[in-house]
Amino acid sequence: MIPAYLVLLIPLVGILFFALAGKKVDTGKLNIRFNAVCLVATIWLAINVLNDGTLLSAGRGLLIDSFNVYLIVLTAFVGLTTSIFSASYMMHEKELGRLTEKRLKLYYSMYQGFMLAMYLVLTTNNMGVMWVAMEGATLATVLLVSLYRTPESIEAAWKYFILCGVGIAQALFGTILLYYAAAQIGNGENALLWSVLFENAKQLNPEILEIAFVFMLIGYGTKIGLVPLHNWLPDAHSEGPTPMSAVLSGLLLNDALYAVVRNKMLVDGASHNEMAGHLMMGFGLLSFLVAAFFLHRQKDIKRLFSYSSIEHMGMMTFAFGIGSPLATFAALLHMTVHSLTKSAIFVTVGHAAQLAGSQSMDKIRGLIKTQPRIGWGLLMGTIAIAGFPPFGVFTSEFLVLLATMHSYPWLTPLLLLGIGIAFAGLFRHVQPMVYGEKPEGQVTVKANLWPVIIHLALVLWLGLTIPGFLANWFSQATTLIAGSAPL
Repeated sequence: MIPAYLVLLIPLVGILFFALAGKKVDTGKLNIRFNAVCLVATIWLAINVLNDGTLLSAGRGLLIDSFNVYLIVLTAFVGLTTSIFSASYMMHEKELGRLTEKRLKLYYSMYQGFMLAMYLVLTTNNMGVMWVAMEGATLATVLLVSLYRTPESIEAAWKYFILCGVGIAQALFGTILLYYAAAQIGNGENALLWSVLFENAKQLNPEILEIAFVFMLIGYGTKIGLVPLHNWLPDAHSEGPTPMSAVLSGLLLNDALYAVVRNKMLVDGASHNEMAGHLMMGFGLLSFLVAAFFLHRQKDIKRLFSYSSIEHMGMMTFAFGIGSPLATFAALLHMTVHSLTKSAIFVTVGHAAQLAGSQSMDKIRGLIKTQPRIGWGLLMGTIAIAGFPPFGVFTSEFLVLLATMHSYPWLTPLLLLGIGIAFAGLFRHVQPMVYGEKPEGQVTVKANLWPVIIHLALVLWLGLTIPGFLANWFSQATTLIAGSAPL
């Protein structure tokens, strides 16, 4: 378990280091190094799980299995590539006078704090600690959303804090109900350990667990951005630094969904009905359809792609709710390709906004003529996230459609309708931004697009073929998750 402890220790050191760093320290490059070392530790951890199976720490405080290990590596990878983007982007923001040296140090300190919270959510075996870590992620991102200290960013930060605070309070009540259910069968000391709860799921009171799941879904669903709990997400994306938008869409939403699925596994193991799955399907499909329509109404480029994130998180929630092995495999794949694609898109969005001097889509025009690499990056990212073949998003969405046709065929037209509406909404706005007339007076900006190239290349690869080790991880995780679902 040494690499698991390293994964938690490295960002903790990073928080303290950046908080105390002097003015002459190159914070951007050091942030990259912290995340690179953490990625190495997560790969080491993944190799251990691949060789030895599920890992439990000595005090059973940490649990690493086939479900969370690939998410841990994905989190570290996106954290690293986003930090590479952050270095040049945040330096340019400082040169424009939008940030001071003090706020830049706060940004990097909270970046590491956010990464620590994400790793803790994924590695902990204690459902109470998971709740604390999710709240820690909220506090870190509130400070990031308000980083520019404009009236709009402060309003967005308060909106995020209040809505997610109320939501996470519901999750706390659900966690208390979990403890109560476990204490009834004499597991008071280890009542919140997920491994203990999962092993004894059949002995737990199903009615209490079902009530607990309702509160968990509302609480963590707020963090996922499920409709109608989504109002904080577009504001937080549009007013905070763009690298924060990349990690919010690429990491935080995944971790919140991970928490819901962990709780669903407990409910499925205790009850003999599909209540939890049907709730997830309902909220997921509603979010998917509402977000697809809202794409057409956006005027801010970051809000546009934040609604795209809500749409895709709705599809994942829906797929996990179906609960069949095919749907679960598709949801796991979609979590991966969405994280890679959406974080890549926000890199190009950040550079496009810097180039135009505005996030308004009316002012972002002719990117291919002004700075072709940014224009092509935005276009290819949009093609990938819209589900065009042969990108991996097409593969995962196609598998979700197949699973829906097999289990709930009458819902398939709604999925196809949502995909079509989302496609039209994205390209309605992206086409003039990429191919429109070049505005007068625009000068090129320094753009680091390596994260975009790497991410989209991986998404293309996953659309053409899934490597054996990754397919093995997905299959093992699918067996673990879907195996607890009622037949």
